[in-house]
Amino acid sequence: MSTELRGLIVDWGGVLTAPLDEAITRWVGAEGIDMETYGAVMVELVREEKSPIHSLERGEIGPAEFEQVLAERFRQQGRPIVADGILARMLEGLQVLSEDMVGLLRRARAAGLRTALLSNSWGEHYPEHLWIGAFDQVVISGRVGMRKPEPEIFRHTARLLDLEPEQCVFVDDLRPNVVGAARVGMVGVHFTAYQETVDELEILFGLDLR
Repeated sequence: MSTELRGLIVDWGGVLTAPLDEAITRWVGAEGIDMETYGAVMVELVREEKSPIHSLERGEIGPAEFEQVLAERFRQQGRPIVADGILARMLEGLQVLSEDMVGLLRRARAAGLRTALLSNSWGEHYPEHLWIGAFDQVVISGRVGMRKPEPEIFRHTARLLDLEPEQCVFVDDLRPNVVGAARVGMVGVHFTAYQETVDELEILFGLDLR
């Protein structure tokens, strides 16, 4: 089996878009929520035995149900907000894609690499029309019933590209997801900025991706 790197898999929010922190900061300000309260609510939801966040990402519950849960948790914290449309408002800041990153992916495909998007979904708020020609495969967690950093979603994405995990590079802005990809054999790249990422990918693939 060849271990030549032939696949490039990237995250959506925070990699193809503005940083997630920026979108969340904008949203909590608009809703009149302080960051401390937001953080406490999200930590509580993640740590529950059957996390509503993880259930949403796997598609086990729908966005409308999750919005009711989230609104109720903020109400319990003394921060009542309108449940309907929470996710659309929260993710509004992620609708503009990075031309640099989308261009990099198109150049990678043109150079012969196989490319995929791998995203943990909080509903169907993806501006897919903006990344036409960038991906061979698109894997959205809620559509496949798996979420990062679960091992099988990385293996599933590699199979869709007709590659082994060891032939793939995975880029994400969240370290636990990068670690999860590395554990199944992928080369993990922690995204912090476009320039650093393109530098690293050029070294890994031996290609000019600018």
